[in-house]
Amino acid sequence: MMRRPFLRQGLLSAVLAACSAAGVQAQETPFSGIIDMPGVINYAPAALRSSLSGDGPPIDLFLDALLTEESQAITTGLVWRIFGSEPDAEGKLPLLASSKGGSTRLQLPPGSYLVHAAFGRAGATTRITLGDEPRHETMVLNAGGLRLEGVLPGGIPMRDEKLRFNIYEADQNDEGERRLILPDVSPGRTVRLNAGTYHIVSNYGEVNATIRADIQVEAGKTTTAKVEHRAAQVTLNLVRGQGGYPLADTAWSVLGASGDIITENVGAFPTMILAAGDYTVIAKNKSRVFQREINIQAGNDIVVKLDTETAEQLNQ
Repeated sequence: MMRRPFLRQGLLSAVLAACSAAGVQAQETPFSGIIDMPGVINYAPAALRSSLSGDGPPIDLFLDALLTEESQAITTGLVWRIFGSEPDAEGKLPLLASSKGGSTRLQLPPGSYLVHAAFGRAGATTRITLGDEPRHETMVLNAGGLRLEGVLPGGIPMRDEKLRFNIYEADQNDEGERRLILPDVSPGRTVRLNAGTYHIVSNYGEVNATIRADIQVEAGKTTTAKVEHRAAQVTLNLVRGQGGYPLADTAWSVLGASGDIITENVGAFPTMILAAGDYTVIAKNKSRVFQREINIQAGNDIVVKLDTETAEQLNQ
């Protein structure tokens, strides 16, 4: 089942997770040795510790994970990590074993452990105690997926290579900031997350075309959020006479309606994406400065040419 909230320019923003509510380092990125889990402050990295020698013969621990209580077991993409329940001499919880894939079987000495299951940016942690009998533990991740896409007014396709999303926690800290969960998410990618609300920031280009939205992820479902940007691509040229070739070594400034500098660039063909609106373009070449007022309409890419023979010249 798929839900498709449609987000328009205004208050739109969203987030996703470098760790989820139960949080872990995502499988898609190299394991950095930092895991964020409720009640777990520190741990000592290790792939498989010799300290598994414990008391008594090893006991089978069978693990599987579900997205929801009603779903089938996840068969691929899981990362399992087993921690000792007691800190070592440095006050860190030892990482005793890890496994990747779907359902898994581990052999551990009798004792108490923390078991963490990561599925993309979703995850959950539980405490278990192994006795002298094999144990089967099923963990419910309460997780879903989020797929982010972009579009221009009228359904005009966007330049996906210039569209990126940052996913944040929905809640702000005491300083009014949100924790970044996952940066630089490309459109069309499905990110696995624990169920909950996330704050998404969508950037089209690198200037001022930004949309923000809060998006709800539901357990066992993939939510597809389509963000509509009101923006267009602009290429700037300073030419000498009609049909002239763009002049190199030109310094450019783009000012917003309030007169603030929005962006600056140097070159003969600077290209940028700007949010729809009114701007002042200023071009400086050697000792001469020219300006022109422009209007950006959503989805309407343009080339703006300032002709040194007809454009308004400043400081003359």
